[in-house]
Amino acid sequence: MSNAPGLSLRRRMVGFAGSGTVATLTLLLFALWVVFAITIGDRFFSVNTLQSMAFQMPELGILSLAMMLALLSGGLNLSIIATANLSGLTIAFLLTHYIPGSQGLAWVGIQVLAIAAGFAVAALVGLVNGFVIAYLGVSPILATLGTMTLCKGLAIGLTRGNVISGFPEPIVFIGNGTVFGVPFALIVLALCALPVALMLNATPFGARVYMIGSNEKATRYSGVDTRAVLLKLYVLSSLLAGVAAVVMLARFNSANAAYGESYLLVTILAAVLGGIDPFGGFGKVGGLLLALIILQVISSAFNLLNLSQFLTLAIWGGILIAVAAVPHFAGKAPR
Repeated sequence: MSNAPGLSLRRRMVGFAGSGTVATLTLLLFALWVVFAITIGDRFFSVNTLQSMAFQMPELGILSLAMMLALLSGGLNLSIIATANLSGLTIAFLLTHYIPGSQGLAWVGIQVLAIAAGFAVAALVGLVNGFVIAYLGVSPILATLGTMTLCKGLAIGLTRGNVISGFPEPIVFIGNGTVFGVPFALIVLALCALPVALMLNATPFGARVYMIGSNEKATRYSGVDTRAVLLKLYVLSSLLAGVAAVVMLARFNSANAAYGESYLLVTILAAVLGGIDPFGGFGKVGGLLLALIILQVISSAFNLLNLSQFLTLAIWGGILIAVAAVPHFAGKAPR
């Protein structure tokens, strides 16, 4: 009986992160820290370097959470970047057209309404994705490829590819401000990651998502309304893309239809590296966050070493292959 509290704590930690994946990624992260500490020295541990990492990771982290939700169900959401850009442009348009000349409560209210409008656009894209995938039976790749193209076309067509910039200080603070030295954007990432982890691990909805990813047909026969679950899941995925939109436009103090396009494949890389099964049914938020830290450490270290960003991408791909091969060397059969 005396070991019960300890066992309970261990189960919760494993539930948050996934034991095997976290052990592998923790060892990899430790090895990288040692290697870069030797090659770079004190610069790698400077406050500026660590704060730079903390500023760069949140937008990719939130987008990776959005991708993770779709992957867990056995699907994919290729529209997260286009959704984020369209949401960001909606917010930017309202801010730049109605903020100038406003004061007091109107000044605050317009900012709140602009962000709410951005989330409404993201939710609408999620509803389209979810309906087409769950109720019409279209492949997630084709459905989200279609909404990605639709969103990008609308964003470019309505803005003619121009940048919208110049936002109020409270908006810019979201992407560039700090709270006791901690980037506010990193706090936003934490405020997204924790509820997602709790939802997946401690709610019936989360259990159903894992069940659908493991075997959608069996889940449907067991009495679960899989279509409703998938619809909600893609709305949540798009809303997370909306949060990423706020962080991106705040950090750059501008919005554009082409921002963050390179993030799409990196979100899949981070998710799979973090232990999310690309076929669905398995994966934890903790593993994803560790993977994001590893990718950010490599990127920042290579930047300090003045190495090409293309080499960074090559190393990221090599790490993914190595981590994916570990279970096979450990004697586990492929799924």
